[in-house]
Amino acid sequence: MSVSSGRKITQILGAELDKLVTLPLIWLTLIGTFILNLVLAAAFTSAGLQGAAGTQSILNIGLASMGYLQAGFIILGILATCSEYTGGQIRTTLTTIPWRGFQLSMKHLALAIITIPVAFIIVASGVLYALIMMRDTAVGFEIDTMIKTLVGATGYLTLTTLLSAAIGALLRRTTPALVILLGYYFVVSPLTRDFQPKYFPDTAGSYMYMPPSSDEINVLTPMQGTGILMLWTLIFITAAIVFYRKRDA
Repeated sequence: MSVSSGRKITQILGAELDKLVTLPLIWLTLIGTFILNLVLAAAFTSAGLQGAAGTQSILNIGLASMGYLQAGFIILGILATCSEYTGGQIRTTLTTIPWRGFQLSMKHLALAIITIPVAFIIVASGVLYALIMMRDTAVGFEIDTMIKTLVGATGYLTLTTLLSAAIGALLRRTTPALVILLGYYFVVSPLTRDFQPKYFPDTAGSYMYMPPSSDEINVLTPMQGTGILMLWTLIFITAAIVFYRKRDA
């Protein structure tokens, strides 16, 4: 890669990072997600303390909010790619950065750079709260198991965010993207999970951080779950880039 090409990519990445970190809705979403996670962690921990806490894993209780937590990251991904269309800023972006493929690719990379540390902090906060409150009653865990679980949960939320951003780029409208994704993750998938294949994004991705039950058939390993969710994400990102390059702003 030439120096000029490398500098071009770096400049585009910097511009996309700057747009994301200066967008108020991004920070409101992240702060709201963090607060929601603490509230849910407190609720699940309290329920665990009042029930059979001695037989429960701290990790399971600390991660019990993941099903709800992903909503914040779905919204984050959609806002990252749809926000420029709301006020017509996309025209300014494409005038300044005419290389559409690079621009959208760097937007997803910038989103990943922001999401990874934030997702880790939010996930770890729930586990840490459960650990502090249930250290004398709940079943403990090994440090390496905790690290693998936190990394898996962080990876799941990051890939979910990028997949949502790609779908947002395809639809270019915030409301339809929210309706489709939230409807799938919180209505369609829970209702059909007992008989649907395990290769859909949310189902496969859940194996990245939650150990499968011993009575499950055709369970996936964390690496298989990661690979499947990553494949879904790459497919939607590729489709978003192809359509982004071919159609008008």
